[in-house]
Amino acid sequence: MMLKLTSKGKQKGFLVVIFIGLLFFSFSVKADTVGEKRNFYIDPNFDKYNREEITAILIKTTPHLYFYADKEWWDFADQEEIYSAVSKLGEEFDNKIYPTLTSIFGPEWNPGIDKDPHIYILIHPMDKAGGGYFNSGDEYPKIQNPRSNEHEMIYLNSKYINSSLEKSFLAHEFTHLITFNQKENTYGVSEEVWLNEGRAEYAPTLVGYDDDYENSNLKIRADLLAEDPSDSPFDWSGREIDYASVNLFIHYLVDQYGIDILVDSLHSPKVGVESINYALQKNGYKDDLAKIFLNWTIANYINDCNYGERYCYLNKNLRNFKIFPQINFLPLSGQSVLTFADITKGWTGNWYKIIGGNGNIKFYFESLSGVPFNVPYIIKKKNGSFSVHFLSLDKNGKGEVEISDFGRDVISLIFIPSVEDGSPLDNRYFSFSWKISVEKDKNESELIQELLAKIDELREKIASVQKKIEEILNSKEKKITCSEIKHNLFFGMRNNNEVKCLQEFLKSQGKEIYPEGLITGNFLFLTKKAVIRFQEKYAEEILTPLGLRKGTGFVGPATRKKINEILKLNEK
Repeated sequence: MMLKLTSKGKQKGFLVVIFIGLLFFSFSVKADTVGEKRNFYIDPNFDKYNREEITAILIKTTPHLYFYADKEWWDFADQEEIYSAVSKLGEEFDNKIYPTLTSIFGPEWNPGIDKDPHIYILIHPMDKAGGGYFNSGDEYPKIQNPRSNEHEMIYLNSKYINSSLEKSFLAHEFTHLITFNQKENTYGVSEEVWLNEGRAEYAPTLVGYDDDYENSNLKIRADLLAEDPSDSPFDWSGREIDYASVNLFIHYLVDQYGIDILVDSLHSPKVGVESINYALQKNGYKDDLAKIFLNWTIANYINDCNYGERYCYLNKNLRNFKIFPQINFLPLSGQSVLTFADITKGWTGNWYKIIGGNGNIKFYFESLSGVPFNVPYIIKKKNGSFSVHFLSLDKNGKGEVEISDFGRDVISLIFIPSVEDGSPLDNRYFSFSWKISVEKDKNESELIQELLAKIDELREKIASVQKKIEEILNSKEKKITCSEIKHNLFFGMRNNNEVKCLQEFLKSQGKEIYPEGLITGNFLFLTKKAVIRFQEKYAEEILTPLGLRKGTGFVGPATRKKINEILKLNEK
């Protein structure tokens, strides 16, 4: 999700003026009424049409919320369907999100800058994949921030309003609202972005929305991190992978050390790393964030408490989560040397796996940056068991270890070099190198022949599977079970009949559009890529009128129109 926190510092020159002004502020606030229209500033970087200001209409009120909808979108939307979705979302907020999160983290600013206890929810179309955003600039008067809406506000993406994920998005953004009050309003400090987003990412789990794991925000994050694990939770640039890494790190942190670490770090004038270390110390833990991060990198590969109480996730939905290291093969016979040099940012995991070989190996590691690395290494045996060790480095950053019976009793070596030096926000790079040398095994001839025979057998099986795949992909059957796609479709939808129809249609467009040809009803990465290819094939009709050059993967009105045109032609 592309979420945003915009922090605007207090301008000290206005403090006296604001204080005097507040003395004459009227505390009688007129409640908004359904059907009322207001103009709001929005972030053009998120708005689908790059608007800076919109007119919105109040469509629903609850004890805690005003739901405003972008009028241009609302006028052409299925209002009955949206009203039903908003009503359910309002009930979730009033009955679950608000009482749960405020009881744990404390309240938002209430009644707040506008002296109205309601929170404004503004729904408008967004050009980003995320569910919404929060702009702390709305919490300041216009004299400090001319584009302030002067309300406690949350912005939600209209395309997810009917999605089961929307309540998770609302919980996430509401946590930002709480954080503003507990940090900026209380202590006059802005939380570091990674921790601000980390608490917000954990909010859906606190409310129970990640319990249905297959349809959860947590699963989306875990799948993404498994695909791209070498992203630091602390190096923030607003990418989806940033949300994934900080989400899993915070889940591990809370699993191992408890929710009070997030709570106490929030209720502190310290921010970021210092606030976490303060909370750890307050709760009686000797570990600091650096130690926790190192253990997390190990847990991301092993994830089994049997090999160390800190080497696992305790959340039942993450017990099967594992990252896949970069694999390096050793020759199956003879003496050989495998060398590798790389660079890494501080506080970033790097996972390497060595397989193959036959005999004794020596593992050498060297820091080339003059900064000490931590190098945990894991030995996996043929029976599936692990053992965790730490390479001892000398004052020059060099170390080595010998592992015997590699390729037989020991089937793999996994090592995870990282640097936890200085602040995670320094963004420094560090270079290192490693080398694996294999000693000759005197009794290797018979093993080589056996392995070659197994390779031939595997080749035959692979050829058979490839043939079956080709038969499926080359099938001329292009049966499509529907004649029209009536609703917008988007990434994350699951078990949906219209998504299944979309996949059937994309498959009918040929391998260049949807080479995988999977018909599952789940709108995930392969389907999104296929939609993007289709949109770019018909760019002049779908993308150009919207001012876009690249496909988005979102099946909106323009994309549906083109799909439905082709479906009607096929019927004839």
